Amino acid sequence: MNLTQFCKNLFKEDGFVLVDANATEHIIGNPKKKVPIRLRLLDKSLHYKLLLLPDLYFGEAYTDGSLVIENGSLTEFLDIAMKNIGRKDTNYYAKIIKKIRGTYRYFTNFNLVSKSKKNIAHHYDISEKLYDLFLDSNRVYSCAYFKNENDSLETAQNNKIEHIIKKLNLKPNQKVLDIGSGWGTLAIEIAKKSQCEVLGITLSENQLEHSIKKVKDLNLENQVNFKLMDYRELNEKFDRIVSVGMFEHVGRKFYNTYFNKVFDLLNKDGIALIHTIGSIDIPRDPHPWISKYIFPGGYTPSLSQVVTPIERSGLIVSDIEVLRMHYSHTLRHWKERFLGKKEEVLAMFDEKFFRMWEFYLAGCEMAFKWGDQVVFQFQLSKELNSVPNTRDYIY
Repeated sequence: MNLTQFCKNLFKEDGFVLVDANATEHIIGNPKKKVPIRLRLLDKSLHYKLLLLPDLYFGEAYTDGSLVIENGSLTEFLDIAMKNIGRKDTNYYAKIIKKIRGTYRYFTNFNLVSKSKKNIAHHYDISEKLYDLFLDSNRVYSCAYFKNENDSLETAQNNKIEHIIKKLNLKPNQKVLDIGSGWGTLAIEIAKKSQCEVLGITLSENQLEHSIKKVKDLNLENQVNFKLMDYRELNEKFDRIVSVGMFEHVGRKFYNTYFNKVFDLLNKDGIALIHTIGSIDIPRDPHPWISKYIFPGGYTPSLSQVVTPIERSGLIVSDIEVLRMHYSHTLRHWKERFLGKKEEVLAMFDEKFFRMWEFYLAGCEMAFKWGDQVVFQFQLSKELNSVPNTRDYIY
């Protein structure tokens, strides 16, 4: 099978024009646009690379400029591609290669304390100014909650914080732990709205510095504290534990360790809320391009991979909610803001970095729109009666 035949077998809805590295044009599928999107290859090695492992080499080629999209945007092309691919593997070769790579990563990737800090720094300590270009004003870097698809990003992020606070069922003067506290917004909002004492822990030095300054500016130093610390180093007790967008960095080998630690840190009548990206499919290997360039050490688990270590820890699953299209909408907002600030990005980084992050944001947007990616919210407790019997307190 050659690349052209592979593409024709894959694209059953809509289509595009493939211009190979020999400048030969091939009509793929049935393009709906009067002037179809053109995918131009400038490197002959892509003829077999895109056939063997498109999940890795497409992103690399777009980033280095050896693959060019004409008569349309990257988002438009990925929308068509992901609509056709959906949740299945692109072909037999890619499935085998991904399995080999994934198995190698599983046996060689250990998210120990020092390695975890390095992985976090790779992504979160790039530049404070970069994140200000596309995140909301509170720098919330996780899936928002869209009660309406037309909600603004700020509204949807506030919705998410309110939703989480309600699920925690907080009472005044309780001790709350935020594992992976980011730039501090959730911890601060919990303190302001519930009069609780909050500890936020992070592995990002930039995030820690920002969070401490924010607490000082808001005069909340007696109520909120932040530390540069791994969750495995804690030995206190808390009434509530919350973790948003951090579990993806734990690593498959440490799921038992993580939930055992949550159990140990949680008071007898406590409640924990774990918010993580996950997959609606059976367990599979991490995306090779995302693992290599964006989130080293990251992994988005299937439901079955999370529930078993929860059960082993002794924790009770009191509620699970699956947020489906919310992250696709969130990523669309981030991507549009990022693209609108191209000149500012290029003043800090080069064109290659810009294309890499465009591919990251657009690719993830489409993975949540057409692929297997969702967000799980696990509400956990030690006692059956720690949480109300109905969801009325949430809604």
